[in-house]
Amino acid sequence: MSLLDDPGLFGRQWAPHYDSPGLPDPAPAVEFLAGLADGGPVLELAIGSGRVALPLAARGIPVEGIEASPEMVDLLRAKPGGADLPVTIADMADVPVDGSYPLVYLVFNTLFNLTVPGRQEDCFRNVARVLAPGGAFVIEAFVPDPAQFDRDEQQVQVWSVTEESVSVRLHRYDRAAQTFLRQTLVFSDGGVKLEPFGMRYQWPEQIDAFAADAGLHLEARYADWAGEPFAPDSTTHISVYRKPA
Repeated sequence: MSLLDDPGLFGRQWAPHYDSPGLPDPAPAVEFLAGLADGGPVLELAIGSGRVALPLAARGIPVEGIEASPEMVDLLRAKPGGADLPVTIADMADVPVDGSYPLVYLVFNTLFNLTVPGRQEDCFRNVARVLAPGGAFVIEAFVPDPAQFDRDEQQVQVWSVTEESVSVRLHRYDRAAQTFLRQTLVFSDGGVKLEPFGMRYQWPEQIDAFAADAGLHLEARYADWAGEPFAPDSTTHISVYRKPA
C-alpha cells in the first residue's frame, strides 16, 4: 500500500497549520451552497476544520460531515459550534453514512486527493446512493493546465529559507496516469522531515463521465462560486450534478 493511499495522511500532516492565513474566503461558497441546501441536512465530504461547514450551519442549515483525519476533526471541534456537527471519521470515497441528502458537496480540489485508481468513481457512486431524489452533488476543482501537468518530468524548487530551516519541494509528474507526487523536504536542526502529497487530477469532461456512470447528470458549471460563466480559459470549475427526481 502506498503512503498516499492512506486517507488520513493529509490531515495528519497539515492539521497543525491548516487554518493559517491564506486560505480562500469561504463566504462565496457558503452563499452558493446555501441556495441548494433545500433545508438540509447536507453532507460535506472531507469536512476538515469546518471552514465551509460552520458558516453554513450558522445559517440554520443542518450540516453533517465525513473526514478521514481525527486531527482535522479536533480542529473543527475546538471552534464555536464545531462540537454540534455530526462527523463520521472514514474515507470520504466510501460515504459510510445513511440518509437522504438534498445536497452533498466536496470543495477545494479534494476529489483529486483520491489517488488510488477507481476511488474517485467509487466516491460518485456512493454519493449517488445517499442523495435524495433530485438532490445535488457539488464539486469544486481546478482545471488542469497542460503547461503544468501534461509532461513527464521532475521539478525541484526551493520553497522557503529561514534561519531555522530550509524547505525544498520536488515534483514528479506522470502524464499517462494523470498524477503528480510532491515531496517537501524540511531541513532543520532537528533533522529532515518528509511531507509527501499527491493528486490524481481529472479534466471536467472526465469528472462528468464519473457522474454519468453513477446516474447523475451535469446540471450547471460555473467558473467560480459567484456564478461566472465557465469558459475555455477558466482555471477552476464549480460543477453541479443532479440525481433524477
